[in-house]
Amino acid sequence: MCYCYILYSQKLDRFYIGSTILKPEERLHSHLTNYYGKTKFTAKAKDWILTFNIKCHSIEQAQRIEHHIKRMKSKKYIQNLLTYPEISIKLLAKYS
Repeated sequence: MCYCYILYSQKLDRFYIGSTILKPEERLHSHLTNYYGKTKFTAKAKDWILTFNIKCHSIEQAQRIEHHIKRMKSKKYIQNLLTYPEISIKLLAKYS
């Protein structure tokens, strides 16, 4: 399985959107331990929490959904995604 996921940092009041072939919890651990380096965006905070993930059929699908969410450039869109699960169903159908 592959995933598109969203992390949230209260300290930064920012979201981070990514895609992975790992389980989202494993990827979160990598971000929290600076596995990707101390200069990366997620290294700026240590309070990241996994707020959302979508199980995808392929990494390509996960990346397309990730890019779609990033193109929206909107906290409100992400909050709606968290509130209304039917949006994720539509995203999976759109990018299948």
